[in-house]
Amino acid sequence: MEVLKYVIENWSLIVSRAGEHISIVGVAVTLALATGVPIGVAISQNRRAAEVTLSIASIVITIPSIALFGIMIPVLSTIGHGIGYVPAVIAVLLYSQLPIIRNTYAAISNLDPSLREAARGMGLTRLQRLREVELPIAVPVIMTGVRMAVVMNIGVTAIAAYIGAGGLGTFISRGISQTDPRQLITGALAVSILAIIADFGLLALQRLLTSPGLRK
Repeated sequence: MEVLKYVIENWSLIVSRAGEHISIVGVAVTLALATGVPIGVAISQNRRAAEVTLSIASIVITIPSIALFGIMIPVLSTIGHGIGYVPAVIAVLLYSQLPIIRNTYAAISNLDPSLREAARGMGLTRLQRLREVELPIAVPVIMTGVRMAVVMNIGVTAIAAYIGAGGLGTFISRGISQTDPRQLITGALAVSILAIIADFGLLALQRLLTSPGLRK
């Protein structure tokens, strides 16, 4: 009951922090999508490049988030953004690369060769084949990577509160520092609910973007 009372009394603040949380994750994953998909497509043409790229992305994702934030503080302080929104977005961007690149690479690499041959037979250029055949078929797998990145990084972004980035993690950090279980539980539940909503929302978007012939 105490937690419910706290939520009701601080509802506007919770909504505001949720907006900050969504902004960080949304901007970072959008940038990761804009960079990760082209990288995934490019490395699908070269196995050695794929191994190196995926290895680097795998190493990045194993770095603890609090350590990554700590590394970026002195680096970004030189341009006046050692703490706050910018390092949070960069960290989430880096963590989002692996699932997006890996899923794009897997989807393009495992495409049925007969489909490419049929596209060539129709006179389509490499770019046209990519745009009209390969990427539409790869959409479900790529979107699965996006969903993984978003859900995972909603949790990572909660840690960004410790570098002044705001978001729902603020309730968790204050709950710990002030020994206030109301704030701690509120933050944890809000992050979990946001992750569930985001996953179902992206699943609906995935179905919308998938060609009707591939939905089954």
